[in-house]
Amino acid sequence: MRLDGVLFFPVTPFAADGTVAEAVLAEHVGRGVAAGAGGVFTACGTGEFNALGLDDYRQVVRASVAATAGRVPVFSGAGGVQARAHARVAAEEGADGLLVFPPYLVSSPIDGLVGYVRELAEETDLPVVVYQRGTARFTPEAVARLVEVPNVTGFKDGLGDLDLLQRIILTVRQATDREFAFFNGLPTAELTVPAYRGLGVNLYSSAVFAFAPEIALAFYKAVTSGDDTLTQALLTHFYLPLVRLRDLQPGYAVSLVKAGVRLSGLDVGGVRAPLLDPGPEHVAELERIITAGREIAAP
Repeated sequence: MRLDGVLFFPVTPFAADGTVAEAVLAEHVGRGVAAGAGGVFTACGTGEFNALGLDDYRQVVRASVAATAGRVPVFSGAGGVQARAHARVAAEEGADGLLVFPPYLVSSPIDGLVGYVRELAEETDLPVVVYQRGTARFTPEAVARLVEVPNVTGFKDGLGDLDLLQRIILTVRQATDREFAFFNGLPTAELTVPAYRGLGVNLYSSAVFAFAPEIALAFYKAVTSGDDTLTQALLTHFYLPLVRLRDLQPGYAVSLVKAGVRLSGLDVGGVRAPLLDPGPEHVAELERIITAGREIAAP
């Protein structure tokens, strides 16, 4: 299924008792789709995939698919020891594809990594996007081997090694002429969008879309239309301060996003351990950054 535009990675709302708040998630996803998301990636990194049990996962996928109502594709995360179970649940609940996360903790030889993705892909007919990050670092030849698997349809890069990614792209293009998508999957991806676009990688994850879709869409329109003035203004005065704040504490790439969604007026609760919610001073700084971004993005 073709993906285009700004890709929305919703947070996973939790109720006061710690359970998944399905109704809040449905509203969150519905708002994002109505705002103009090009695809929904639920139960993924921003959605605290690492902290979701299989029952939680089913709830998240089910609520996201229902709220999207077929308007855009819904991909869900899959990985670790329950990767194949994730694939089965995603298919049962109507997801359109899977984003394959790295194996948990362990490092592995390339053959083992290829086998990990192949086993998951063989469990399902759903399209599979491979996520290169952490313990999953692929060689160009390994990705070319994965392209031989019919339902492996994309590759998301979360390393930021542009030399490696360029070699992967060139090797894959030599290996096949079928449609195969590449994504920029770095945290706060907009900061590196101009560099990735130089390699022909136009798809990217937008965590900002979860809490400030008007800013994310303004950036997307600016960068795709060649409006360098607006692109640079947003990068300098919104995304750069946001990244500086994000880097103050491990896990802020997720918990700041969730705080931003709360600032937008939706009670999505806090993050699950081992993440920590930002303190009041950082939430206040986030609010200032968002206000500045909205002023720049306004017509």
